[in-house]
Amino acid sequence: MGSMKRNIGMFALTMTGLGSIIGSGWLFGAWKAAKTAGPAAIFSWVIGMVIIMFIALTYAELGTMFPEAGGMVRYAQYSHGSFVGFIAAWANWIAIVSVIPVEAVASIQYMSSWPWDWAKWTHGLVHKEELTMPGLFLAAVLIIIYFLLNFWTVKLFSSANSIISVFKIIIPALTVGGLLFAGFHSSNFTSGGEGFAPYGWAAVLTAVATSGCVFAFNGFQSPINMAGEAKRPSKSVPFAVIGSILIAGVIYVLLQIAFIGSVSLKDVAKGWSHLNFSSPFADLAIALGLNWLVLVLYIDAFVSPSGTGTTYTATTARMIYGMEGNGYFPKVFGKIHPIYGVPRPAMFFNLVVSFIFLFMFRGWGSLAEIISVATVISYVTGPISAMSLRRIASDLYRPLHLKTMNIIAPLAFIFSSMILYWARWPLTGEVMIIMLIGFPIYFYYQAKNQWKGFLRNFKAGIWMVVYLAFMTLVSYLGSEKFGGLDIIKYGWDMVIIAISSLIFYFWGVKSAWRNESIGDAERINELLRKHSVKNTENH
Repeated sequence: MGSMKRNIGMFALTMTGLGSIIGSGWLFGAWKAAKTAGPAAIFSWVIGMVIIMFIALTYAELGTMFPEAGGMVRYAQYSHGSFVGFIAAWANWIAIVSVIPVEAVASIQYMSSWPWDWAKWTHGLVHKEELTMPGLFLAAVLIIIYFLLNFWTVKLFSSANSIISVFKIIIPALTVGGLLFAGFHSSNFTSGGEGFAPYGWAAVLTAVATSGCVFAFNGFQSPINMAGEAKRPSKSVPFAVIGSILIAGVIYVLLQIAFIGSVSLKDVAKGWSHLNFSSPFADLAIALGLNWLVLVLYIDAFVSPSGTGTTYTATTARMIYGMEGNGYFPKVFGKIHPIYGVPRPAMFFNLVVSFIFLFMFRGWGSLAEIISVATVISYVTGPISAMSLRRIASDLYRPLHLKTMNIIAPLAFIFSSMILYWARWPLTGEVMIIMLIGFPIYFYYQAKNQWKGFLRNFKAGIWMVVYLAFMTLVSYLGSEKFGGLDIIKYGWDMVIIAISSLIFYFWGVKSAWRNESIGDAERINELLRKHSVKNTENH
């Protein structure tokens, strides 16, 4: 900690957050949200932004307390021990490792509508919103390129990151401007005989969960994961987190408005749910004859996702490295290359997993849905860890101490539960199965450890197991508007989730205990305190 250079300023940290948030989400999110909710999708982005803001604030407090690489997989371990720590880390890793193939898929889907004569062969890369075999092959090549860019160096992308981030803001802005001036039909917001919210307000909420509204804000984690290198983290981390979410939120809302207004009247007449685009914004730009924008979009469809894909290839390797440190993975994954400083065995492992995800879920939409739900499961523990550590480790140094955390944290937990439910059955059930795959790994390492302290750790995590089972059940029995059996009617389903979430929240906070990992937390925190005192004296 003492040797770590704190040289990332507030602007650079905000840019890092914004650069991570704007990946492939903006290229497809507006189309997927409009398809799900019609013009009312504009509200999906606002709701998504507000919810993510609450969740992010709980993580901002944790990130400034423990400025360490890949911290997101550690916080639940500090507050609740190894069992909850494992569930949180597993969900976080699933959510982030699947971003690598989704970025590659995004680039190839945009490539599939290249309008030039010489590029006719690209039209066969996608069929019915899914990649064909040639498309899968090209996406696999891109994943290997992300892998190789990280294989030899850590610093390759960090220096170029601010430039790429600026590029990522300018291009969506040009897209909004181009579409608004070229062919904006204000009648689209009410026409088609369907009105502003053709599929009802339940569809607006489903769009928050599955159309990439949550997925698109995912990058808020970057400034938190980089808190260790930030100047004055108590001010710069919350500023970067809130700032990047707000700026991205404005960009996403404007993109959604531009998208809805630019769809041809003929397409709107068929109904929003029938919109079929392989590369949404490029298809609109081609229809409007904006050739300059078409070209810019096709370039960006490689630059934005590749920047994110490459960054996430680095992040996931550090997560596996962190999970090995937590004791859930073979020792080989903790090996760092002596010259290049990258955890290569962890990278190879993630490469294989990326290929599995690529071949199982072949379209941007289906991958984004899985990522969104797994992400929300990993977010659930943040609010609980933040409040738990205030209870069991109140003496820790908190550079960012939010006075309203006792309101923010329970609300963040309720909102996370709502998103989980809005994702619709059977998607909620499918992601729970992916979560269950991780359990044998945990039990295997516990057995290897002769079940030392197992019961105490397991007891601290019973609330989480019951919570996930309960959420699956409510999703299955819930309103037909969210894919359920309609045994619990629309409206009552939300009331049940809000009340039960509060019960689970207090149960979760009460389950925290001073486990063996808290020693690591205190060491990191103590170094931070000394560092801050020294800095204050120097100034």
